[in-house]
Amino acid sequence: MEEMVEKDKKTILVVDDEQSIMELLVFNLQKEGYNTLEAYDGVTAVEMAINEKPDLILLDVMIPKMDGISVCKKIRYALNISNIPILMISAKDTESDKIVGLEMGADDYITKPFQIREVMARIKANLRKAELNSNIEINTQKNEDKDNIIKVGDLTLDLKKVEAKVKGEVINLTKKEFDVLKYLASQPGQVVTREMLLREVWEYEEYVGAIRTIDVTMNRIRDKIEKDKANPKILITKRGVGYYVTDRT
Repeated sequence: MEEMVEKDKKTILVVDDEQSIMELLVFNLQKEGYNTLEAYDGVTAVEMAINEKPDLILLDVMIPKMDGISVCKKIRYALNISNIPILMISAKDTESDKIVGLEMGADDYITKPFQIREVMARIKANLRKAELNSNIEINTQKNEDKDNIIKVGDLTLDLKKVEAKVKGEVINLTKKEFDVLKYLASQPGQVVTREMLLREVWEYEEYVGAIRTIDVTMNRIRDKIEKDKANPKILITKRGVGYYVTDRT
């Protein structure tokens, strides 16, 4: 399918080896006013991420030469590209599959079969969030170092470095995990619902099929910041309501 290339539009790299899925996504993306790039295998996807610098990557898991999980890991960790949102698409919908995708640095996880309206909504939300983060980082550089630190109990967040510490030990978080903690830590002790997190951190206007993403992300964060995940001391669940960061030490 012919690609549209206009500099004033956001560019989406679509990675999928199924021609029918590729055509569906590209058609709807171009209809919404995006430029599109197409890759049908993982090796090409990595090359295009480096050379073309798309604004967002829509990445299928099951692709030839290099699977989507490996592509995501290489982009995030080997190449250290953190500013491009990656949305993974997969027919695998188990919690363990989502955990792996999010742990490798994906910003979102969409399961097949999907509704094109949901995909477009999530793309828009992640692009808005990426632009907002970019503006925050620019403004943050103008502030004093003390204004870049959020400290709640044993948790310390350095907004300038995008770095989290628990009792002085650096914790390796993905950008999305950091954003979640930043949002919760900025209002310690206040319970935040899953819907509120989807609206404020993920910037979703619709929550269909996305609620479980919150629980998966929270589990991954707890794996990293809690000494005893079964008895968390930092990230607390308010059963039936949502989550909060405690200011107790």
